[in-house]
Amino acid sequence: MFLADSAVHFLDIVFLLVAVFVIILSLLQGGKSDGASGAITGGGLNIFAKQKERGSEKVVSILTFVFAIIFFFLAVLVQALYYLG
Repeated sequence: MFLADSAVHFLDIVFLLVAVFVIILSLLQGGKSDGASGAITGGGLNIFAKQKERGSEKVVSILTFVFAIIFFFLAVLVQALYYLG
């Protein structure tokens, strides 16, 4: 029983760290559109221009996606361990 409790506490810490990484990576991503300010000021004239993510933007986007998937699986795992324990 003690081993299961320590595993749950370890997973809680990992879950918290992954959550913080997802938040930080989400904040590092640039805006994908002009939003409401672009609509008011007339921005976004290149509506049909394709802009691909490159360099660090692409790396941050991929890392955010990977950490979000890890976050989801850890959420399910931690919840399952709480129900079983």
